[in-house]
Amino acid sequence: MKIYKYIFLLTTVSLSFIACEDELDIIPITEKSANSFFSNEAEIESAIIGAYGQLQNNGLYGLDLIGVGEISAEDTFEEIAANDGGRFGQLDDFSTNAGNDLVGDIWRESYEGIQRVNVVLNRITDIEFEDASLKTNRIGEMKFIRALLYYNLVRLYGDVPLVVEETESPFDFFGQGRTPSTEVYAQIELDLTEATQDLPTTKAPGRPANGAARALLADVQMTQGNFSTALANLEAVVNSGEYELMPTTSDIFGVANEGNPEILFEIQYASGFNADGSDEGSSAGSQFRPSGTTANAKGHNLPTQAFIDSFEAGDTRLDDYVTVDPDANPFYFLTKYEVSATGADDGGSDHLIIRFADVVLKYAEALNENNQTAEAITQLNSIRSRAGLAETTATSQADVRAAIRQERRFEFIGEGKRWFDLKRYGTAVEVMNAFFGSTGANVTIDNNNLVLPIPQSQIDTDPDFIEQNPGY
Repeated sequence: MKIYKYIFLLTTVSLSFIACEDELDIIPITEKSANSFFSNEAEIESAIIGAYGQLQNNGLYGLDLIGVGEISAEDTFEEIAANDGGRFGQLDDFSTNAGNDLVGDIWRESYEGIQRVNVVLNRITDIEFEDASLKTNRIGEMKFIRALLYYNLVRLYGDVPLVVEETESPFDFFGQGRTPSTEVYAQIELDLTEATQDLPTTKAPGRPANGAARALLADVQMTQGNFSTALANLEAVVNSGEYELMPTTSDIFGVANEGNPEILFEIQYASGFNADGSDEGSSAGSQFRPSGTTANAKGHNLPTQAFIDSFEAGDTRLDDYVTVDPDANPFYFLTKYEVSATGADDGGSDHLIIRFADVVLKYAEALNENNQTAEAITQLNSIRSRAGLAETTATSQADVRAAIRQERRFEFIGEGKRWFDLKRYGTAVEVMNAFFGSTGANVTIDNNNLVLPIPQSQIDTDPDFIEQNPGY
């Protein structure tokens, strides 16, 4: 059973007082709630579940973070640009503006999640737990979530306000402005380093363990070009024995495969709970289908024909990760997200944020950048072998680098990683301009397009201190 189900009603009650529509989108805790809640272990646990529940929202991993991480790149597209007011269509041709709902929703829901985490971390110190080690674990979980949310924010928007204390009054943060990204990254690394010390070795469903914190920390380090430190963290995960590649690419995704040993951290969803007033399903399964093929299908995040044509012969991922609907123009769509029979936007497929294949390919990348190319090839080949492919023919460091990058495209199609990978490689502008040139699209991007605009509502709230990103 999903961790969210155990105390859904308690979570709803305990977090119902958290509401604010403006003022930096950092949610205040009222005096009434401060006096009456978060006074014992059960209430803290409910607040922790609320922090996890925040990650489910469409503005985060329910839809938007997946879409922005894929549609911005070259391998997936938006079927109908005007769908949902152009929130995804603008990503496709880099016409995104500060009033785009997606831009505002990711920002707002991220800071709502950060506030939930900050509340827990502020209150948990004074709460006695029956099991002291569990309390330590919970602190690590909250730091992991805060790091994850800030990592998304800093990569998507650049400099962002850094808030690591519970906000009792949003007015406390007027005039703070945007924190330099270097400081935000430092806080992310601090949270994750401390999380590696606080989290258990063994993973529980829907919760991060030490391996997830190390893997995310390595990702953060590689994004900043620190491959040597990242290598040590990735090596620790690979050698931990806690995770493994599933035998075939058909064993990874879908409700039937949830909780498998390839998963380091996932956002959990479950279908069929709407009748009791809850909402635990995901929108990805229906909205990532071609229009007209299922209820509320929107044609978001559809693989391009050029991408499909680039698969090597015999690659099992072509059939296991994507499929074609012959009645939909035809368009290919992702099978990583299932559609539920219980209704539109009620999919039960978990979203896999970190899986062992990601660790293995990043480990290969870090090895190669640290001049251990032979070992990098071994790691790369483990992913290729699982997909039914022959060993790579690459031998030089440059060729192995290119082969790893190419392998990531096929392994993680549709999961929200491609755009962030291109930015991390430093090739996003080059790749996208070449793509637009090949398609005849009248689009050219520059470095200003590597981040989203700051939401206009945020600038309007604190105009003297929140400045727009260049180019918007």
